[in-house]
Order: sequence, then structure tokens, then C-alpha cells
Amino acid sequence: MNIGAHVRGGGQLVPSLEAGVEIGATCVQVFTQSPRAWKPSQYAPEVLANYREAQASHPTITDTFCHATYLINLATGDPELYEKSVECLTYNLSVARGMAASGLVLHVGSHKGAGFEEVVGQVARAFERALENADAAPEGVADCPILIENAAGAGGTVGRSLEEIEALIDACGGDERLGLCIDTQHLWASGVDYSSVAATRRLVKEINDRVGLERLRCLHLNDSKVERGANRDRHANIGEGTIGAKGLAPLVGHPKLRDLPLLLEVPGGGAGPRIQDVKAARRVVTAGVKLYAKPTAAAKKPATAAKKAAAKSPPKQ
Repeated sequence: MNIGAHVRGGGQLVPSLEAGVEIGATCVQVFTQSPRAWKPSQYAPEVLANYREAQASHPTITDTFCHATYLINLATGDPELYEKSVECLTYNLSVARGMAASGLVLHVGSHKGAGFEEVVGQVARAFERALENADAAPEGVADCPILIENAAGAGGTVGRSLEEIEALIDACGGDERLGLCIDTQHLWASGVDYSSVAATRRLVKEINDRVGLERLRCLHLNDSKVERGANRDRHANIGEGTIGAKGLAPLVGHPKLRDLPLLLEVPGGGAGPRIQDVKAARRVVTAGVKLYAKPTAAAKKPATAAKKAAAKSPPKQ
């Protein structure tokens, strides 16, 4: 299993790796700039190079993911905001490529009631512009995909269903540089149940049929402060919300998902994920894996012997 967390990046970036180590994480996620400001953080080429080298040689942190700024809204009807959003996404992707990140996670934005069908084209054009105009990945570094994050479903948000995400990728001609990040709280809040093995199997099939499991690069692992279908983005610590550890276990223990980077975005004690949150996540994955384990021959024998013994026993008078 690969349990990670959102951590502070900082001006030099490299300390984010050690921030992950301190809480027992094996992958990290950072903001490429302030999540609630348009002004980009300027990173010198050597800062990005130092991070690439530190990540590539790190003994325990396997992956770095970047998260794009929350202010981006590619579905807006405001031309000025749209252009600022495309420019910001392009810069965020440039930094993520420079860091050799495994993906840039993005909230697409909200159409504010205009309707999803009305904004598909403009969102697709924004993706195409950012992918084309962002700084190229350094030589020898794999290209960084934009990972569309599923939305909780409030306020006309785009990407509230796998059907919408499928439509966005299709509108870009199935560009391989577009991928998916599933947020467990957003999924729950948008009304999707995965709290049983059967429900998770149906969900995984839908992901594969609509988007392709190869595009799913990571999960945001969060419990929820709100009930299923509430359409509100409210994260809770693992085991402290309405999903609960038992509800999360079938999803994160699924054979196709359990080895993906699982990134905690929980409040912790108020300052983000802690070591105990990482440990709680590991316990949930371990419990989930057991749900899919087939009984061994040795485990079957006692049950078989018991049945034979019962068959030989004389009937009760």
C-alpha cells in the first residue's frame, strides 16, 4: 500500500518530502502556489532540479502529486476569469512538470447553473491550451498528466459524475495526458455508495468502462462530515465521519485500487494529516484487502470436516 498526504511545499519544495517522512507517508501532495491566490510562486530552475533529484533518489517517498489552485474555473461564463484560469492552470502544470510530479490534480470549476453541456467545449479548449503551452517536462522525465478530480456536486460544479469526466476527456479526443483523481469524500457526497464489496465492484467497473482504470492515478482518501448525497465538500478524519472505516475499506482494498497512491486530505488536529491519520489509513486498507481474500484450502478443511461429522450424526429424537 502507498499511503500519502497533502503536506506543505514551501519555497524550496524539498522540505515537503521530509514533511511526508515525519508522518509516515510514502507519497506526498503539494500546492504549486497559494491555493487561494492568483499570484504564482516563482521557482528558480535549480529549485525544481533539486526537487527532481531529491524525489528520484528518496528511499521512501515514491510519488509527488501537485494540486492546482482552487481559484481556477474553466467553466466560468466570465471571459476575464476564464483567461486567468487558463493562464494559472498552464503555470501550475509547468511547475508540476518541472518537479517531475506524477500528476497535477485539478478542480475544473463551476458553470454556475449554465449547464454542463454548455461548457464542455470551453473546458476542453482550456485543457488543450494548458497542455500545449506549459513548459515541457525536462529531458528524461515522464510527462505530468492533468488529473480531473471528481466534485462533490455543489453549485454547478463540473465533474460531479464519471459521465461528466468521460465527456470532458472525449471532448479532448481522449488525450492520454488527461487522467483522474477520485476523492472518496466527494464521491460519497455526490451520492455514490461504495461501502460494500458489491457496490465497489460496480463502481470500479464504471470507472473502467467510462474513463479507463489506466487513467486513475491516485485517490484522495477522506472520510465525510456530511451524509451521502449531501453535495457538500466537507472532509473528516478517517473513521470519524459518515462513511467510517468500514465504509471506506471495500474501496481502498479493491485489488485494482489498493496499490494506487492514497493521499490523505484530512483535517487531522487542525493542521492537516498526522502520523495517526496515516496509521488509521493503513488499517483501513488492510481491512479492505481482507474483504477480497479468498479462503485457503486449510481454512476450508475444518468447515468441510464439520459438515461430514454433522452428516454422520444420528438425527435428534
